[in-house]
Amino acid sequence: MPDKHFSSQFEGEIHDVSARLTELGHLVDRQICQVIDALVHFDAKGAQQVLAAEAEVNALEVEIDHEITSIIAKRQPVALDLRLLMAMSKASSNLERIGNEIDRIAQKVIWLIHSCAPGTLPSQELSAAAKLSTDLLRQAMTAFARLDLAEAMAVIKQQKLGHREVDEFIGKLVKPMMENLRVTSYCVELISMAKSLELITDHARHIAELVVYVVEGADVRHLPVEKIESVVK
Repeated sequence: MPDKHFSSQFEGEIHDVSARLTELGHLVDRQICQVIDALVHFDAKGAQQVLAAEAEVNALEVEIDHEITSIIAKRQPVALDLRLLMAMSKASSNLERIGNEIDRIAQKVIWLIHSCAPGTLPSQELSAAAKLSTDLLRQAMTAFARLDLAEAMAVIKQQKLGHREVDEFIGKLVKPMMENLRVTSYCVELISMAKSLELITDHARHIAELVVYVVEGADVRHLPVEKIESVVK
């Protein structure tokens, strides 16, 4: 009976951390959508709201880290349980870093608006890269919640699509810069935003890689897709 009680408590604590991690994922997801909407509509108020939510993201990440540290110290888990807790901590850190990239985009949106950037810039076309980043993040969080290797591998394989979307967007900025040097500073800011979205895609892959770490016990960071597939198989 004491063992069952201990196991039940431990499972409850894991569930609580998982719920908080999901909450953080949803918060970051909403921020991506909101900051891109602010860019498309040149909405300074919307961008300011994104910046205001930064404190909530940071506080939630700290809370999750504290809970995980407490569980490890109290329960002294091993094997898969320990890997899961460590992966949760790393996933939380990746989400917080995504929040940082979103804040950078919000700051640049505000700068563009205050600098009276011309509406002819292809800023709306950044939506495609943003949608892919958001989709991959959602898919990565689903894979993590379910410890679904197939779903995780799908995210890992699609990471390069995010890079391609960003490269295509940057290519569209070359012509405006060549035709009018006065828009160069605005285009540079848009390129920086695109690179932030690329990093968000990278963080989504990192979260997906954590699924492989938990299930297979293998650290697949920095490995090419082919080698990760061999680990999963």
